[in-house]
Amino acid sequence: METVSGARIAVAGAGVFGLATALALTRAGLPVTVFDPAAPGDNASGVAAGMLAPASEAVFDEASAPHLALLRRARDLWPAFVEELDVEILQDGVRIEGEAGWLCGIGARRQALGLPDDREADGSLILAEDWRLDALKALATFRTAASRLGTRFEAVSITSFENGALTLSDGRVERFDALVLATGAAARDGALAPETAVLAPIKGQILRLDRGPATGLVVRGAGVYLCPGAPMVVGATMEFGQDDRSPEPAKTAPLLRAAEALRPDLETATATIQVGVRASTADGLPLVGWSVRPGVMLAVGARRNGWLLAPLVAGLVAAYLTNKDPGPDAARLNARRFDKEPEA
Repeated sequence: METVSGARIAVAGAGVFGLATALALTRAGLPVTVFDPAAPGDNASGVAAGMLAPASEAVFDEASAPHLALLRRARDLWPAFVEELDVEILQDGVRIEGEAGWLCGIGARRQALGLPDDREADGSLILAEDWRLDALKALATFRTAASRLGTRFEAVSITSFENGALTLSDGRVERFDALVLATGAAARDGALAPETAVLAPIKGQILRLDRGPATGLVVRGAGVYLCPGAPMVVGATMEFGQDDRSPEPAKTAPLLRAAEALRPDLETATATIQVGVRASTADGLPLVGWSVRPGVMLAVGARRNGWLLAPLVAGLVAAYLTNKDPGPDAARLNARRFDKEPEA
């Protein structure tokens, strides 16, 4: 499908994919409306440490390991994407700490991936290439920047999109030339795009602590990460197949114990649980591109890497909608790559 100059674009979802896409499209001169009934930041993108960390993801998540080069290309898009925005990208790196045997296994994985062998005197490992940002602040900044460029925001959901008619949950019908589906795990029934039926939910719980360092390296240990900030973030569970947003202290207690083992001074910290639900595909990469459903573009299924991949995904969507070459990564993220071959 092709769009024309000035086409009206609806974006479903105000997570990082939705907001980054709205920014990219408004920068390209297209009128955009973002639809999301949730409060700003009340989504999986807001329940995140804001990691832009291809090396860490490849080391700690087997599904991400085959995509290290792509994840690095995505990270490298971030400085230009936020050049005129008040978004600080922290390039402190990641420090990996733990028992010697566990560190040996992590070192072997790092070596297999071709990552540099950077070590501290105490045996801890350093992944210097990994970055991060403040997720909640960045979401707010993206929303403000998109609004200033003319993006409209409406706190309603989309129920259908047929022949250019967008039906909203409050009963209104509006005309749009295309719909970008960036709803994460919220729409997996195939109603708006049949490709979403391949998405699987992953429940993730993090802890925000009322004390801990505000600056410095992210620390990763066995089954936990500690992200400095105000508040400090400790995460994260990955509960495959779960899509409820109920906080579960029994599931997050091991995170707190692991954090305290690394930093005993956190024993007196008070923790608040936050829950988000992400969507994932079988290969760990999002679905980006045209749906078989006319007029529907997908930008969903980021697994753990929504923040890392956001500028890349937004750029692909903008290229498709402005009839430009989407570039070499488009085929890897093709929204229809899981379509079943037609029977002979």
